Amino acid sequence: MYAIIETGGKQYRVSSGDTIEVERISADEGQTFTFDRVLLCNNDGKTTIGSPAIAKTAVLVDVVKHIRGEKKVAFKMKRRKGYHRKVGHRQELTVVKIKEIKI
Repeated sequence: MYAIIETGGKQYRVSSGDTIEVERISADEGQTFTFDRVLLCNNDGKTTIGSPAIAKTAVLVDVVKHIRGEKKVAFKMKRRKGYHRKVGHRQELTVVKIKEIKI
């Protein structure tokens, strides 16, 4: 059994017991969080597709911890002009463990 959920503008294929990193969600470590936006659900070969989401279906997760992703560096330069700019970015992420998929 698996489901495709949407959070943070991205889609993830999850099944019970998986651990994934998603964009930061507003829940404390150790709490249970519910993803309501389930786009597709496959239960023993029976596939349900939402338009755009499946009603009354949710994915329950446990928030493991909050982390920061790897550093991305954007460097701009124009030769012979003395122009260069360096900008770094680290994405705020949350590690979640899939508890169950409620249909």
